[in-house]
Amino acid sequence: MSTPSSKPEIATAYDRWAETYDEDDNRTRELAAAVLRQRNLDLTGRDVIEIGCGTGRNTPWLAERAASVLALDFSEGMLRQARARVQSPRVRFVQHDIRAAWPVADGSADVVIALLVLEHIEHLEAIFAEAARASRAGGELFLCELHPMRQMRGGQANFVNRATGEPERVPAFLHDVSEYVNAGLSSGYELVHLGEWRDAGALRNDAPRLLSVHLRRSSGMLAAVPSETSKGRLR
Repeated sequence: MSTPSSKPEIATAYDRWAETYDEDDNRTRELAAAVLRQRNLDLTGRDVIEIGCGTGRNTPWLAERAASVLALDFSEGMLRQARARVQSPRVRFVQHDIRAAWPVADGSADVVIALLVLEHIEHLEAIFAEAARASRAGGELFLCELHPMRQMRGGQANFVNRATGEPERVPAFLHDVSEYVNAGLSSGYELVHLGEWRDAGALRNDAPRLLSVHLRRSSGMLAAVPSETSKGRLR
């Protein structure tokens, strides 16, 4: 795993990756897109926030179903590719560091979606708190991330820098499954579904490639008390 890093280091890495991101063979990216579609999220007529939208590979699929999509990313290079790909009037792209307060009003969204972005966030609590603030009662949060078992075996977002020809790893942080779940519970969400996803044809004892967490904002909008087990380590 990489040592903790600042936003510019991660953002500029994605800027360098942006031109080849869609061309690179990336089973993690493709599986995450498939998982999003398999979950059958109710998006029809709803307002969606997509954090870490990247080059907008999933944004058209969301826009076909949602009333509106606010797509956030802090990489100028990735957003340049996304804006070239997506022309829908339902979509608004905004360059933004999601660790800071999101540029949305309280209770303005029905669904928040994050694919392969939270591995680059050291402290998850602020992200879940912002998702909860932006969500209406009953709003949903769906995230899909590289499975921590993969990370512990050395898995990490990486690419070949086109300018130098050298491999480059994007800084990332390891989060246990319990961190994702408990951060959601502490922000007033209820767990709907927890998924662990392997590649097609993978053996049962192969490490899952992805973790997905589907949460729903409790109608009472009351935050749950963090469990003491959140400080422990999964076995």
